[in-house]
Amino acid sequence: MNRIARLPVLAASLVVLMVALTGCAKLKARDQLNKGVESFKAGKYEEAINHFQQASQLDPTLPTAKAYLATALSQNVVPGLSTPENLKTANQAIQTFQEVLAADPSNINSMKGIASLYFNMKKFDDARTWQKKVLAVDPKDPEAAYTVGVIDWTLAHENLLKMLNNNDDGVGNVKALTKANCTEIQQENGPLVEEGIKYLQQAVDNRPNYDDAMSYMNLTYRRKADVDCGDAAAVKDDVAKALDWSAKAMGTRKENENKKNQGSGGITLDSNGNMK
Repeated sequence: MNRIARLPVLAASLVVLMVALTGCAKLKARDQLNKGVESFKAGKYEEAINHFQQASQLDPTLPTAKAYLATALSQNVVPGLSTPENLKTANQAIQTFQEVLAADPSNINSMKGIASLYFNMKKFDDARTWQKKVLAVDPKDPEAAYTVGVIDWTLAHENLLKMLNNNDDGVGNVKALTKANCTEIQQENGPLVEEGIKYLQQAVDNRPNYDDAMSYMNLTYRRKADVDCGDAAAVKDDVAKALDWSAKAMGTRKENENKKNQGSGGITLDSNGNMK
């Protein structure tokens, strides 16, 4: 009877012990998370990765540990490098970002992280797909729209250079594009140019001083001039639009630099009117 009576007491003690151990693990996880953040800020990404991994193992429910781990892994990925080790790190980061998204499907930072990794791996179709997922959550995100436009221009530019043996006069390639290859470039680049202009315009609409987006509008209209081969008036109009966007980009970049310089120097007043 005494043995049976002690069973509930033992069970309760085990529950208390488990709760205490769980609390201890969570505290250790927080400690590892904080150490990881400090290492990350110091640029010690390998150390940061180790700390974030331990934090995630100690407390699998800690979402920030996985997010930080994925970000730290991303910092160790060398853009454009296709070595097995680099690709392994990139894929590990992508998988970790996806684990974050499994718990929080609207986590834009993780979507952008995946898109950036695919871009750096030159998997442009995947990168564009993930940037569009960002825009599905936040249609006013200028960086996502800009990146879609950059990808479209990059693919269109690669198509043209491949066709014309790396030659591009930037003003429609009227002499190089014959009737035969004109149809081909229209089929390959037409949809890319149309989409690129759409998303770059969206980026500028949501950030009127987005000089980089304006620069790519200039470049994309030059690719549109290729697509309009055979129509001299359309080619001329596209080149004129390209030049206009180029001028807008330079003017806006100058304005942005002036505002930046004005904000970083000189005498300013605090909320009490005192000089600082």
